[in-house]
Amino acid sequence: MNILQPPGWAQPKGYANGVAARGTLVFVGGQIGWNGAQVFESDDFIDQTRQTLMNIREVLACAGAGPEHMVRMTWYVIDRDEYNSRLRELGTVYRGVMGKHFPAMTCIEVAGLMEDRAKIEIEVTAVLPDV
Repeated sequence: MNILQPPGWAQPKGYANGVAARGTLVFVGGQIGWNGAQVFESDDFIDQTRQTLMNIREVLACAGAGPEHMVRMTWYVIDRDEYNSRLRELGTVYRGVMGKHFPAMTCIEVAGLMEDRAKIEIEVTAVLPDV
């Protein structure tokens, strides 16, 4: 996997501008902040983000992949002000679950998600390198 960073551009914080990879593609459908039994344990944005990231890690593991194989993440949040005001906490939670693996990312504020209590949904594309 190669991180794509155009010369002269400022280094992004917490994501990559682009990623090039070759191998088996792994697509993780949108995960939200409930547990494996589809039960929300918290309505807090940070707690839901932690659970969402743990869910992604578990789905990746089913393919023999881990956070280091992620090449793209799309985050859907219902409140961009909360997202922006809690960036420090988000960074801590992200690194705690995913380590220091920062794929290309997009974050979009949406009017709502399919589950009423969900505050965040994240989808991931990963690439397992050819052996």
